Amino acid sequence: MKAITIPRFGDADVLRLDEIEIPEPGPGQVSVDVAYAGANFAEILYRQGVVDVPLPFVPGIEAAGRIRALGPGVEGLRVGQPVAALTIVGSGGYAEVVTTAADLVAPLDGTGLEPGVAAALPSNSTTAFLVLDRVARIEPGESVLVHAAAGGVGSQLGQAARSLGAGRVVGTVGSPAKIETARSFGYDEVVLREEVAEAGRFDIVVDMVGGPARRSSLDLLAPMGRLVVMGNASGAEDVGIPANELWFTNKTVSGFNLAAFAAAFPAETGRALHRAVSATASGELRVQVESLRLEQAAEAHRRIEAGRTTGKLVLEVERS
Repeated sequence: MKAITIPRFGDADVLRLDEIEIPEPGPGQVSVDVAYAGANFAEILYRQGVVDVPLPFVPGIEAAGRIRALGPGVEGLRVGQPVAALTIVGSGGYAEVVTTAADLVAPLDGTGLEPGVAAALPSNSTTAFLVLDRVARIEPGESVLVHAAAGGVGSQLGQAARSLGAGRVVGTVGSPAKIETARSFGYDEVVLREEVAEAGRFDIVVDMVGGPARRSSLDLLAPMGRLVVMGNASGAEDVGIPANELWFTNKTVSGFNLAAFAAAFPAETGRALHRAVSATASGELRVQVESLRLEQAAEAHRRIEAGRTTGKLVLEVERS
């Protein structure tokens, strides 16, 4: 089958279209004929070697398509069934066929969702619900600040916060060109990141940017506020957070990593994925999708790294 591989760590140009063996599902797994695969910042970290993965490596943490085969012990799913699949634990979504745990797929029957849209849900939309509900434990009426509000996961966090009863939802962006796009994703206000100090205090701040944004995020927390750290898109050095400061100010800092969470809690992750699919099908969540061909994976990575994306990029996979 065709697959995009990482033969060595480096810039986007190292990505290569290869022919590799078709994977077979193991116990508790399914294989999926991939129609579309989501493109994410996580896959750039794999390519750069920030995350230590064995080479050659097939990236791809989410996909949508039809079930190709069921592994031993899998029930409640069927061959040919359309699904959205979270493939983050073993990766491999940039390919014509991928395997993943049966717990991490959500049927699309009767949803009306196109596979290109469905491929954009398993990572970002699932993360949005888990971060706000499971990690930040949002309460009705609370205020929420989200950095990188026009990006893939940022576009979902604002809408999920509104769905979960937030009282005020504010997003930050890195350039004026992204303000209107971010506003369309459920934010009451959108501000430039360097002007966020004027936005007030928040019960919850979600930071996937890192660097100066992380320090300012902690300063923006109200008493009993919660900062959720879930990325470092800026590539900045780690920001130390003094424990005594948390003690004296009644603030909390939590981390969220979808790959580690999905590996430890696959059933709970799967329920969040089902929730994301249902919310999108009902119109509660909106996903803005742009499609490139699988062969353009390097271009997708360049756009994500340069911050030239709004919403979500997906890769169309065509069976030969």
